[in-house]
Amino acid sequence: MKYIRVKWEHTFDNEPVELISELDEALQEVRKIEVFRDGRKGFASKAESAGGTRLSLESLPSLAEIASDPQFKPAEISKREFEEAWSNRHPS
Repeated sequence: MKYIRVKWEHTFDNEPVELISELDEALQEVRKIEVFRDGRKGFASKAESAGGTRLSLESLPSLAEIASDPQFKPAEISKREFEEAWSNRHPS
């Protein structure tokens, strides 16, 4: 598995500003968390989803490809970082 965090710099009110994903070997999303500017969170896995978040139906591009668009700031993160975000995916 691979874990990534992508910061998305934009001015859209209803789009996430951060996407945190767990990817399989084919770069398909297995689990995803979306964080919105106002603190809301959405999440998705094959078993559940909330906040309108859905897993991508296509493989994600490489980090280099994502970074080629200046509005996206991708980084690989550790499994521990992802699991911590996943355990905090539900609203307080």
